[in-house]
Amino acid sequence: MQPQLSSGTAYLLWLLCFIGICGGQRFYSGKVGSGLLYLFTCGLFGFGQLIDLALIPGMVRDRNTYLSGRYGGVTPAVTVNIGQLPQVQQPQPAASPANKTAPMQKLLRAAQENGGMLSIAQAAMFTELEPEEVKALLHNAEKLGYAEVTNDDKTGAVRYRFDV
Repeated sequence: MQPQLSSGTAYLLWLLCFIGICGGQRFYSGKVGSGLLYLFTCGLFGFGQLIDLALIPGMVRDRNTYLSGRYGGVTPAVTVNIGQLPQVQQPQPAASPANKTAPMQKLLRAAQENGGMLSIAQAAMFTELEPEEVKALLHNAEKLGYAEVTNDDKTGAVRYRFDV
């Protein structure tokens, strides 16, 4: 069974800022780096803590999506627009001999060969897709819970971390 985070728990951890412990909600939602930053700067001098009141539901949802992918939970991506019924996005067709290896499979193999981390340029190189197609593929991998967007610790460049 996969673990699920709760927005209520995140809000309770947010309340710890009133006794001087800031960033608990960020640690809880898997954002250890910013959690440490909040801890040592009193929640970015209080401003970050206030902003997090609005961001907590999204952080918890993103973490649950990541955990769903990590623990093998298969949930279809659903798009909901006001006034329309939800539409389930169709999964990509599996690779066949006619189309060789599907782009998502190439992307996952590339991630595995690179220790689970890829830049956009590396993804483009391995998949041999155009830049916009690569960005769409990486966004889809993130939505499916295959990847998590992070930043390089030294350069700050965008990286995609895969659980492979």
